[in-house]
Amino acid sequence: MRATTTVVLFSSLLIAASAVAQPGATPPAGGGSASTGAPAPAPTSEPLPDPANVKPEDMPTAVRMRRLEQKTQALKERAWQLKARVQMLKEQMIGGGVGAQSLIAHANEMGSSFRLIKLIYTVDGTQVFVRTDETADNLYKTKSFDVFSGPIAPGNHTLAIVATYKGHGYGVFEYLSKYTFTARGTQSFIAGEGKLSKIDCRGHEKGGPTTPLEKRPAIDCKVTQVSPEKPTDKAPTPTPAAAPAATPAPGK
Repeated sequence: MRATTTVVLFSSLLIAASAVAQPGATPPAGGGSASTGAPAPAPTSEPLPDPANVKPEDMPTAVRMRRLEQKTQALKERAWQLKARVQMLKEQMIGGGVGAQSLIAHANEMGSSFRLIKLIYTVDGTQVFVRTDETADNLYKTKSFDVFSGPIAPGNHTLAIVATYKGHGYGVFEYLSKYTFTARGTQSFIAGEGKLSKIDCRGHEKGGPTTPLEKRPAIDCKVTQVSPEKPTDKAPTPTPAAAPAATPAPGK
């Protein structure tokens, strides 16, 4: 009887243990599969979009601002030139004047320690010339060039120039490439009716070997008023000079 009771009790304990262990069997199986299963796939990087197909509103703000600035500067230059031309034609048609002309040129006379990377010319507050060379590889190589050539309203004008240079050096002077230098210049001139105003500006180094680099860049301008060539101003057809008087021959 006691043996029977013991068997029954032992069987009951086994059944109870199986019932208690059954609900907890699933989590370990799931945990095992999570720890021993294949690793989760790494997120795939999306291909870079083609810049040509990127909408303007999706571009970085810096890129959009730079493109907008370039377009704005080009439009300003064009508008100023058209305004000057219209003014000249108006004076010719209404006032009977011949207008005024202007020729602005820039010469780069800076030493090898300075490379021109940006140049801005402004006439009466309007930008008429802007060139940028962020790589400092091309602009500085052009030693002289015309900035503006065309009609301009007669009267007083103010020319302003801003030149930006990037330092350049080799060996122990390589640190100069980390610095930028700015030179500013202004020049007033009078555009005379029927005259050509030539403004020759040059960027150069002032001072001497002891002058700090940041104080060396300078811009000077020279204004010259000349009369433009006209058909009537061309060299006239040379008049044959009068033949020298013949020296009487001896005995006559």
